[in-house]
Amino acid sequence: MSVLSRRVVITGASATAMLGLAGCASTPTRLTDVDPAYRRAVVQYATREPRGTIVVDPLHHYLYYVEGGGQARRYGIAVGGEGFGWSGVAMVHSKQEWPDWYPTKEILERHPELLTAGLKQLPGGQGVPGGPDSPIGARALYLWQGNKDTLYRIHGTNEPWKIGSNVSSGCIRMINDDVIDLYDRVRINTKVVVLASNVS
Repeated sequence: MSVLSRRVVITGASATAMLGLAGCASTPTRLTDVDPAYRRAVVQYATREPRGTIVVDPLHHYLYYVEGGGQARRYGIAVGGEGFGWSGVAMVHSKQEWPDWYPTKEILERHPELLTAGLKQLPGGQGVPGGPDSPIGARALYLWQGNKDTLYRIHGTNEPWKIGSNVSSGCIRMINDDVIDLYDRVRINTKVVVLASNVS
């Protein structure tokens, strides 16, 4: 084998290895894990909200990223169960990649088993470090009203089969592939409209 051929083989192998490692940063969701009705799509969407606004429709389990021209990028979501719904207008205050998850006092009261199931002492208290095992997934958008944290998030999930249902403690869950896509489109101070619903 000539020197040039060896270089091509070594370069090709290195590139292939790098592509393989790139997949470790975000485990792709198998499409079979998500009901086809909740897969990401560009759809016709009539709204008065300006381009770049996020509109969450918890009743129908969709989040829309308004693209203008009567279109939006639609994502399937899971939302909070009965008693955990929130609606209103907020702004994206901050964004994080692979965020740590800190269960609230209320979550720990409802699920005391979490105290013995993998919580670790983190800089912000007891929680789960960011990564593929974290319930908050690959990305998180933190929603505030004025200078007050709503405690609601748009975030990923490591349970993609729950998209299209009412399962979380009030937050808006997306499959990791979708929350990464949305995260890359959204800027700080993006307007978020969460429509009222009678989620039960």
